[in-house]
Amino acid sequence: MIRKMAVVLAVLASPAMAEIKVQEVTSPGGIKAWLVEDHGIPFTALELRFRGGTSLDAPGKRGAVNLMTGLIEEGAAEMNAQKFAESRDALAAEFKFDASADAVSVSARMLTQNRAQAAELLRLALTQPRFDADAVERVRGQVLSILRANAKDPGALAGETFDKLAFGDHPYGTSGNGTIDSVTALTREDILAAHQGALTRDRVYVAAVGDITPEDLGALLDHLLADLPETGAPLPGPAPVGLTGGITVTDFPTPQAVVMFGQQGIERDDPDYFAAFVLNEILGGDRFGSRLMTELREKRGLTYGVGTYLADYDQADLMLGQFATDNRTVGEAVDILRAEWAKAAQGVTEAELAAAKTYLTGAYPLRFDGNGPIANILVGMQMVGLPVDYSATRNARIEAVTLDDVKRVAARLIQPDGLRIVVVGQPQGLPDTP
Repeated sequence: MIRKMAVVLAVLASPAMAEIKVQEVTSPGGIKAWLVEDHGIPFTALELRFRGGTSLDAPGKRGAVNLMTGLIEEGAAEMNAQKFAESRDALAAEFKFDASADAVSVSARMLTQNRAQAAELLRLALTQPRFDADAVERVRGQVLSILRANAKDPGALAGETFDKLAFGDHPYGTSGNGTIDSVTALTREDILAAHQGALTRDRVYVAAVGDITPEDLGALLDHLLADLPETGAPLPGPAPVGLTGGITVTDFPTPQAVVMFGQQGIERDDPDYFAAFVLNEILGGDRFGSRLMTELREKRGLTYGVGTYLADYDQADLMLGQFATDNRTVGEAVDILRAEWAKAAQGVTEAELAAAKTYLTGAYPLRFDGNGPIANILVGMQMVGLPVDYSATRNARIEAVTLDDVKRVAARLIQPDGLRIVVVGQPQGLPDTP
C-alpha cells in the first residue's frame, strides 16, 4: 500500500507562476520518496542519491567508488557497453551517474510510453553492472587522464592542497578521483567491492518529478532497488577541521596565481545558519555587489571574479572562497582579502542586509526551472534533513534575518586569525607562513 502526504510549496515569486505540490510517498517495500506529479509533459525525471560517495573508499583503494560509478553504464547483465548504449538510446532515455565526496548520484529521464523498459534498463545497470575488462581499462584511462590534467591545473592543485590542510588523513583530505598509483592498482574485485558498499538500500534518497502517479512510482522504486544490498560500507566519522591562519604557497609556473581561502564553517542545522548564509552573500556571494567583488574587481581590477560560499559536507563544515590574480598583485589582493574578512566580523549595514535579502529571495525561484532541476533540489533537501515544506518557507527564513542576527553570527563565525590562504603560482613578495 502506498502511503503519501502532500504539501504545496509556494516556491515561485509571482502569482503568474505555478505552485509545486510535493507528495511524500512510501512504496510497498518501504522506500521513501518525494514526488511532484505533473502530467503536462509525458516524461519523468528521477533522482537517486546514495549517501557515502567517495568517502567510502577502502584503505589503499582511493578512487574505487569514482571508477565504479564511471563504469555503471558500461554494460549490464547480458549487454556489453555498446549494446547497453543502443538500448538506452532506442528508448530515448537519459542516465547520468556521478560520485562526490558524500554521495553517488543517479539521474534518469524517461518517457511515459516506455517508462517500464527504461526503468528495467536502469535496474540492470544498478544491480548487474558487468565491469568488463575492456570497459574497466577504458574508464580507468579516462580517470588517469583527468588526474594528469589536474596535476597541471593550478585550481585543482589549490583545492587538493587546501583539502589536505583542512582534513588531513580523513577521506575529505584527498581527491575522490584517487591518485595515478591508486587508480592504476585497482582491480575488478576492488570495483565490485565498491559497488556493493556504495549502492545500498539503507542510504538511498529519492525524488521524482513528472508524469507518474504515487502508485506507479512506488512500484517502480521497489522493482528498481529491490536487488541492491540492504546495508553498505561504514560511513566515515566526523572530519575535524585542522585549519589555522596563515599562507601556504605552492610554486607553480602560471601567469595567474590561484588563491583559495577558508576557515571553519557552520552546521546546516545551526539556528544561526540563515544569518550566516546572508552574511556570506554580503561578503562574497553571487552578486557583483558583494564586498570582495567590489574591493578586488570593481575598485582595483585585481581579479575577474571572486566568490565565497558555505560548504556543508556530511562530516564537516567550511566557509570557502577563491579567486585568481596576476602573480604581481597577489600580495595586494591577499591584504585586501584579510582586511575585508576582519571587517566582516564586525557585522553589516542595513542597506547591505536589504540588498542581500532582495537578491537571495528573488533568485531562489529561478532554480525551479524544469523537472530535472526540481528533482535534484528535492533529493538534496532530503539528504540534509530539510522538511518537505522547506521550499515554501525558505524565503521567509531569509526575510526574518535581522541586523542583530548577522552581527551576532559574524562575531561568532568569522575568524580573521584563522583564515588559511593557499596560493598556487609564483606570487611576488608573499611569504609562506606556518
